[in-house]
Amino acid sequence: IARGDKGPEPVDELGVTLRIPIRNYANESNYQYGIRAGAKRVFGLFQKHGVPTTVTAAAMAIENAPELAEMIRAGNHETCSHGWRWIHQFSYDEARETEFIAKAVKSIEATTGTRPYGWLSRYLHTERTRRLLVEAGFEYHMDDFSDDVPRWDLVETKEGQKPIVIVPYALDTNDMKFWTAPAYTPQQWLDYAIATFDQLYAESEQEPKMMSLGLHLRIIGRPGRIGALEAFIKHIQAHSDVWCATRLDI
Repeated sequence: IARGDKGPEPVDELGVTLRIPIRNYANESNYQYGIRAGAKRVFGLFQKHGVPTTVTAAAMAIENAPELAEMIRAGNHETCSHGWRWIHQFSYDEARETEFIAKAVKSIEATTGTRPYGWLSRYLHTERTRRLLVEAGFEYHMDDFSDDVPRWDLVETKEGQKPIVIVPYALDTNDMKFWTAPAYTPQQWLDYAIATFDQLYAESEQEPKMMSLGLHLRIIGRPGRIGALEAFIKHIQAHSDVWCATRLDI
């Protein structure tokens, strides 16, 4: 509400969903936790273990938290655009969606020093999104849950067919489970993440596999959960032939 949204963010660890246009100060503070406390733990852990990451960020969120931009730059992390601001783009016409993408590129480049080359929408996108991303110079698209390996896609543009890499995402290993299922414990999340890795690692004897681990500073950055992330990192780093990479590097 304070930044122009029509309603308060419905995703909340407290499970309080308001359908009226008033500020939910308690939930705003839930999100601020990621900036004030969670970020130091999460980025500190990646630095400790030498893990590069892809930060999927709404451009305006980074504008409003320049200290996060500094952590991204200091850790040589990649920033993938999660849109210009945290709103749905699926109802946009082509001109408005093109502008939305361009604003995200300009903003992220200004705050982090590097333009984004990857894109992840807020849940839904249009039938033209991938084409517009190619025309805007993007290298990969994350809005896909269909595989455990990246793949090429050819997109019809005004200048003919052009390629873009589809780097699939995964929701089952995402730490958002802690917010959507309040009884979910860090140990359960860790067990599932390790089971996912172990299965893909075994399959990788035949062909390369890729695992995604979606994290949020305000969620995994809590003191009772951060240990599960470190345990997972230690588990994968104990194996040979494992590449911890940004999506752009892939």
